[in-house]
Amino acid sequence: MRLQVAKWGNSLAIRVPAAYAKRVGIANGDTLEATIAPNGELRITPPLPQPENKGKMVSRLAQLQRELPTTASVIETLRDEARY
Repeated sequence: MRLQVAKWGNSLAIRVPAAYAKRVGIANGDTLEATIAPNGELRITPPLPQPENKGKMVSRLAQLQRELPTTASVIETLRDEARY
């Protein structure tokens, strides 16, 4: 599909057809990644999914830690078995 380049302030812009936006999962206000390939091709792609926010991650890690079984200390075991 051919897209027309238009002036937008001091920049240039292209319009993404709604069918294309829906297919790649982008919406108004989203951020896209633009790169120039070695062959000079302009590539515009959706960014990789972002990790969940830090608060959610910390709470999930705490939950996982509570679910882990408690075992003997590895350091204590090594000290007890040390042969000098």
